[in-house]
Amino acid sequence: MSEKHPIIAITGSSGAGTTYAKRAFEHIFNELGVRAAIVEGDSFHRYDRYQMQKAVEEAEAEGRRLTHFGPEGNLFDELEALFREYAEKGTGRRRWYVHNEEEAAVRGVPPGHITDWEPLEPDTDLLFYEGLHGGVVTGTVNVARYVDLLIGVVPIINLEWIQKIHRDKEIRGYSVEAATHMILSRMHDYVHYITPQFSLTDINFQRVPTVDTSNPFAATEIPSNDQSYYVVRINNRKLEVDFPYLLSMLHDSFMSAADTIVVPGGKHMLAMELILTSMVESLIARRDAARLGEG
Repeated sequence: MSEKHPIIAITGSSGAGTTYAKRAFEHIFNELGVRAAIVEGDSFHRYDRYQMQKAVEEAEAEGRRLTHFGPEGNLFDELEALFREYAEKGTGRRRWYVHNEEEAAVRGVPPGHITDWEPLEPDTDLLFYEGLHGGVVTGTVNVARYVDLLIGVVPIINLEWIQKIHRDKEIRGYSVEAATHMILSRMHDYVHYITPQFSLTDINFQRVPTVDTSNPFAATEIPSNDQSYYVVRINNRKLEVDFPYLLSMLHDSFMSAADTIVVPGGKHMLAMELILTSMVESLIARRDAARLGEG
């Protein structure tokens, strides 16, 4: 952690819905005039799309496990090095994983490939990461220790699988069987490298549907936000959260525990902005004070 060069990270599994939290932060940054260095978690995959396909086939033939969730499929050491350098100096390097034609037009490389490394833009207010491993800890790396505000986005598991299957079908053209195989192949790494992060987060946003999701592999549609609640738990007791204010602003919300507020799904973006804005303001205020003191 670093007061002079703060880091915010959103962490969540593939298909978990981290994009909603990313949009909330983007709106907050825009409103507060915060200049963030953006880092995408996919850019720390060890292989591009085509290299990964070949590597997975070779691993399966040898009886080994290789997924985007675990250390064999990622550059955890590079991610930790970026967070450490940014925390110390406000500098670092990143690259981009190009997912589609739209991104290819911007990045100049074909879909499925990864760009070359490039330096972060200078003089940013903070680093903002969104991806799978913003709080990952293994026997050799500890990314979480450098993060000043760590946000977990994690639907209940059946909903996560429904979202994952539908995304893979609609966007990537996978069959249900192929998407299901991927879920099963990732389970060990999911349990060991994804789930533990949510015990290290400062806040967790967990979406819980209010419709039947008993068999996620037979679901024909994704439950909407209006068919859901968000369970928001403040894991870090040092964070100041005005729960009475939130209850007054978020109609039909309620407290389910001393550190947990439950919010109707349709109000989740408002809830995120109400909760997170003051935390970003606090990070920036501490940064300004630290830099002023240094001067």
